[in-house]
Amino acid sequence: MFRLSYFLLFASFAASGFSQAVAPTYRDVPYGPHPKQVLDFWQAEPEQAKTPLLFFIHGGGWMTGDKANPDFLAKCLENGISVASINYRLIQDAQAAKIDPPVKACLDDAARALQFVRSKADEWRIDKERIGGCGGSAGGFTALWLAFSPDMANVKNTDPVARESTRLRCVMALVPPTTLDPAQMQAWIPNTAYGNHAFGLPSMDEFMAKRDSLLPWIEKFSPHALASADDPPVLLFYDNPPNLGQPYKDPPHSGNHGAGISERLKSAGIEHEVNYNNDYGPMRWPDLLGFIVEKLKK
Repeated sequence: MFRLSYFLLFASFAASGFSQAVAPTYRDVPYGPHPKQVLDFWQAEPEQAKTPLLFFIHGGGWMTGDKANPDFLAKCLENGISVASINYRLIQDAQAAKIDPPVKACLDDAARALQFVRSKADEWRIDKERIGGCGGSAGGFTALWLAFSPDMANVKNTDPVARESTRLRCVMALVPPTTLDPAQMQAWIPNTAYGNHAFGLPSMDEFMAKRDSLLPWIEKFSPHALASADDPPVLLFYDNPPNLGQPYKDPPHSGNHGAGISERLKSAGIEHEVNYNNDYGPMRWPDLLGFIVEKLKK
């Protein structure tokens, strides 16, 4: 499900100083009652009263992964951008709690963590209007889901955290899937066998067989289905060029996910760039972090 080159890609970021071991200002801060509902926070030195923030969601197919050493950490801090990196309940945790569909727990946790971070804006000196999302693989998917979903703030809730917004200023997603529609994925990448686990299903065949009954959930969770004109700018990065309709050795991280959603983003009028790492020449943000700095520090 997760190929070695994906991890080598981000290891190269670490070697270049994009992700370095830096002790968090606050570690394992709970944003919910479950042991996985914790986050780390790194405070940048503020150039003004409050700093922008990168909200990082780790990858791992919602099955594994950890919040430690988020990508771009050191470079963000050098640029005056604070960082929050979250853990969240995984598919197996959701199944143990009988949450249906299981991926709902992963996504809901990300939304709650974002609201919690916003609730700490004064204490942690965060500008809650300048929060950008970032993640790799499933973490990138989740960041896109947050960016494209309607605001989940409940202004009448007695819980002050629930009253906070879930909207983002921008998103940088690294090799993310962009849909959970099995028919759409197979049209883009015929050999795909991904996403059934998000719904607690044992196989792609069963996923396809139950697609119609699952469609309301699929559309509620899929960035491709959710994208609309009021959504923030996004930068998608893939380490392989697109070839829509053709198989790929690593379907969940295929550049076809970027090509598949790009027309939707264009028709919705969402500012975006898809960087396939095959020709940096025409790219506006070839260093990737430049996108975050531009969008959060304006």
